[in-house]
Amino acid sequence: MTEEGTVAKRVVVLGASFAGLTAAFDIKRLTGDASDVTVVSSRDRFVFVPSLIWVVSGDRNLEDVSFELAPAFQKKNINFVHAAAQRIDPDEQKVYLADGSALPYDFLFIGTGAHLNFDAVPGLGPERGFTHSVCTIEHALQAQKAWSEFLQDPGPIVVGAAQGASCFGAAYEVVLNLEYALRKAGLRDRATVSFFTSEPYLGHFGLGGMDKASRQIHTFFRRFGIRGIPNVAIEEVSPDAIRLSNGVTLAYKYAVVIPPFLGADAVRNSPGIGNEAGWVPVNENYQHPRYPNIYAGGVAVAVAPFEETPIPTGVPKTGYMSEVMGRVAGHNIAAQIKGQKPKGALVAEMGAMCILDAGNTGMVIMLDKIFGKRNLDFMLPGFFIHWGKLLFETYFIWKASTGKTYLP
Repeated sequence: MTEEGTVAKRVVVLGASFAGLTAAFDIKRLTGDASDVTVVSSRDRFVFVPSLIWVVSGDRNLEDVSFELAPAFQKKNINFVHAAAQRIDPDEQKVYLADGSALPYDFLFIGTGAHLNFDAVPGLGPERGFTHSVCTIEHALQAQKAWSEFLQDPGPIVVGAAQGASCFGAAYEVVLNLEYALRKAGLRDRATVSFFTSEPYLGHFGLGGMDKASRQIHTFFRRFGIRGIPNVAIEEVSPDAIRLSNGVTLAYKYAVVIPPFLGADAVRNSPGIGNEAGWVPVNENYQHPRYPNIYAGGVAVAVAPFEETPIPTGVPKTGYMSEVMGRVAGHNIAAQIKGQKPKGALVAEMGAMCILDAGNTGMVIMLDKIFGKRNLDFMLPGFFIHWGKLLFETYFIWKASTGKTYLP
């Protein structure tokens, strides 16, 4: 109940990563007592996913790259439910949880991220397959344990991005960081390093390419002796080899592969909410075209590829892009609650910033828009990039854990 005696609007936020966290804090900050915000997440910690590449090599641990969600939300008078969302009923305006209980809402924000579709490729993934992943903290810790064992008896390393994958930057960071870790350990001469990708060429990134960044990827690979194989799909993964669509078979003793993504289970279980793959369609206000009280942001949003590629590729939705989407959606939910006009931000015209770490070097990439003709295509390489990314990790975790999501 507000001071004016009106009933606070019930806002449910599904997901508590970059988009969901930003939306929740912004909605509450902008609406105060006019909203009753509840965040639902199957995870009880926020994880700074870009740093999971360092967890694999043992340079970072869980506490370095994450914080507990409940205390952070409690300080801002936001409710937190540690549970998995099962499905959404937009007609009843309820979210059903895995335990069968239901949360009613007046407004819903979907920031559920992705389902890792390891089953799309035989033998893929750490649970029912043979490859490692850096997409979750659990997977990164498993990969870290296996990496420690690998260093005792090295062999061929293979890193790649499967057909339909979209998180290409992480794949490049993994291969460059593992190569650097081998050099640090004095073991580089005991392991070959190979990289494959569904991108039509190295450095395409699912964005139609970035000339300067693409050239820098080639420079890194030549300098560090990494074999690059673009424009391929995986046909099969066995315990010691990956067979590719171009006829090449890569033997490995340690492999990390970025899988294709699907929309989250809660969306795929909810007819009318997402498309066939489980991605949520939105307009420029990040508002569902059919249900005006439902918004979405981050990885959960449906974004069509800029161009068709010979091997299917997805569009990356970086932490920066997810944060922007969460902020726009959060502001528009607040505007709807307060009877104000929304503001839009087309995904295709959204800018992008990426800090790509390469161990003891790296590059920062900045674009004025992710698709089409660009006026800004900036790339700066250098040894200082690694330290810049570490500083950004510290800054973002402080900003997010204190609810200061209005900061840049």
